[in-house]
Amino acid sequence: MSAVPRSEKPVGRFRRMLDRLSSSQEDLESEELREDTATTGCTRIGDCHDRQIVTVTGTLRTVTLRPRAGVPALEAELFDGSAALDVVWLGRRSIVGIEPGRKLIASGRISMSRGRRVLFNPKYELRPLGRE
Repeated sequence: MSAVPRSEKPVGRFRRMLDRLSSSQEDLESEELREDTATTGCTRIGDCHDRQIVTVTGTLRTVTLRPRAGVPALEAELFDGSAALDVVWLGRRSIVGIEPGRKLIASGRISMSRGRRVLFNPKYELRPLGRE
């Protein structure tokens, strides 16, 4: 057996097909999201650090209305296949198009809250529905 780990071996068409057939649906969706992050030129969420200005992309998993200090706040979890990020719009009860399953690109400064990455009031761009 060779000393080269499997992830570094050249992968042929047959091997990719076998990997796809033996992977779970969640693994396949995560891989697709990671590829989408690379093609759009965005930063992987897993690579983001505290106080860093980033542009990230992914799919919204959850969207909830959660008040913060008595102020309404729309909170969503963005997932890109590598990690999750909380996106929070302060002072908003709802935003048209912000719903679970929707893909978007968000830009802003990352902060850490209770060990999770958070992006407050980001600039965002909704991805077209036909491309999903």
